[in-house]
Amino acid sequence: MKAVIYTKYGPPEVLRLEEIKKPIPGSSEVLIKVYATTVTSADCMMRKADTLMSRLFLGARKPRKEILGVELAGEIESAGKDVKRFRKGDQVYGFTGFRLGAYAEYSVMPEKGSLVHKPSTISYSDAAALTDGPTTALFFLREKANIRSGQKALIIGASGSIGTSAVQIAKYFGAEVTGVCSTTNLQLVKSLGADKVIDYTREDFTSNGETYDIIFDTVSKSSFAHCKRSLSKTGCYLVTVGGFMSYMLTLWSSIKGGKKFIYGMSIEKMKALKFVNELIAKGKLKAVIDRSYPIERIVEAHEYVEQGHKRGNVVININSV
Repeated sequence: MKAVIYTKYGPPEVLRLEEIKKPIPGSSEVLIKVYATTVTSADCMMRKADTLMSRLFLGARKPRKEILGVELAGEIESAGKDVKRFRKGDQVYGFTGFRLGAYAEYSVMPEKGSLVHKPSTISYSDAAALTDGPTTALFFLREKANIRSGQKALIIGASGSIGTSAVQIAKYFGAEVTGVCSTTNLQLVKSLGADKVIDYTREDFTSNGETYDIIFDTVSKSSFAHCKRSLSKTGCYLVTVGGFMSYMLTLWSSIKGGKKFIYGMSIEKMKALKFVNELIAKGKLKAVIDRSYPIERIVEAHEYVEQGHKRGNVVININSV
């Protein structure tokens, strides 16, 4: 089968499309014929692995896992003898997590992994794009911030993969949503339901006198210190990327009380994906896809994502439907 592999860290050019052996599922696993995956900012970070933390996780000198990719959508090719939840021919989508491996024609996942049936109303490309972004947004907004109707939420990076989902999910829960993005993305964010939009190239939201119950920085472009005065007395600042100091600041602010800094990580996503399916069925969540590339142009796709200006998601088409 075709797969994109990398055996050393570095720029997009370290990615190579090669023929490798097709995986065989275990007794409690399924083999998925992958139709679509994505290129995320996290994929680019793992490809570079230019921090100590990333090397500890991925491998000190070279990648332990040679196939990147955390989001996939496809069809069950075969299932192990103990699998009950899926059968051959089922259309599915999911999150591979620490297993990675979505940049390939076939991928193996455990039956109990973050994998659900794909709604028939959406394409494989849409399904792949509605995996990590919505589930991450749901984790922070619902599980960590306990978002409620009537609250005011500000989404930094509202036009990105997590941000476009966060705007829609915050609106679903009844919040008044303000999106922060660049000039070219103002209309996009409005179309997703944002009540207000702020062009960060022209206005610093911390200077407008507004306060928010939730500030969700989906792109790590701000800081708790910078945003603190824009939080309500019991407001929370959410951030998706961090390290040891982020964990310590989360602990300290929870003990201190008042305004909170919240960082965490969501790996088990099955329940969240089931909720995403409910939102899709209700017409409350839609995919935002900036560009699509064939797997042969994976290097070009990584180069584009690494520029940091993608709108929503970048999809990689693998097998033809």
